[in-house]
Amino acid sequence: MPDAQRIEPDDPEADASSERAAGSSGSARRRRWPLIALAIVLVAGAAFAIGRFTTFGAVTGPNDADVGFARDMQVHHSQAVEMALIEYAATTDEELRFTAYDIATGQAAQGGEMYGWLVEWGAPQYGTDPLMAWMQGTEHDHGGAVTPTATDAELRDAMGMATDDQLAELRAKAGTMAGDCLFVDLMVTHHTGALEMVEAVRELGADPRVHQVAGAMGETQQREIDAMNAIADRIGCE
Repeated sequence: MPDAQRIEPDDPEADASSERAAGSSGSARRRRWPLIALAIVLVAGAAFAIGRFTTFGAVTGPNDADVGFARDMQVHHSQAVEMALIEYAATTDEELRFTAYDIATGQAAQGGEMYGWLVEWGAPQYGTDPLMAWMQGTEHDHGGAVTPTATDAELRDAMGMATDDQLAELRAKAGTMAGDCLFVDLMVTHHTGALEMVEAVRELGADPRVHQVAGAMGETQQREIDAMNAIADRIGCE
């Protein structure tokens, strides 16, 4: 008579080991998803940049105004991103938080694009001329503030940029109504300064791509100025 089939009892340690392995596999998959998503974003961003670089084909090359704009607007955008991130992290006003997020992400992307222009043109990221020298003598020179004798601080003020003391105050007041109002005041001034630069490069620049991007930039910043002024009225800023 054949032996009866032997049935081994369940091995608790083996079962636990299998569960741990399955859980580890699931956790690994969950950890990989953000990396996969980031890779997709980076690939899409690279494809976007390549498309921007090739859309216009062989066109008139950049002139001094195009190069100066790309350099100076990167400086300008960098501070806008800094202020927006301070506000985004601290404000309890959802509309302002959304606006700050849009400014930070939008201007960071534009800064990267302008960096790419300079690389493509073979131009250094930093020049030897003062800020906005390419605008000097035009109707867009911030009311004559752009002169050979102007200090860096005076030029930054003409561009609508915040001082170090104002940035420190914004950090100190972040998360309060006073901080929200200060952010709106500083950012509206900042955007207004950028609009002069946009108009100047659209008049003086030679590269059609710069002309197009600057135009879109100006439209976006004007919409954000209008939105922030409306927010200031809503929350009772003076």
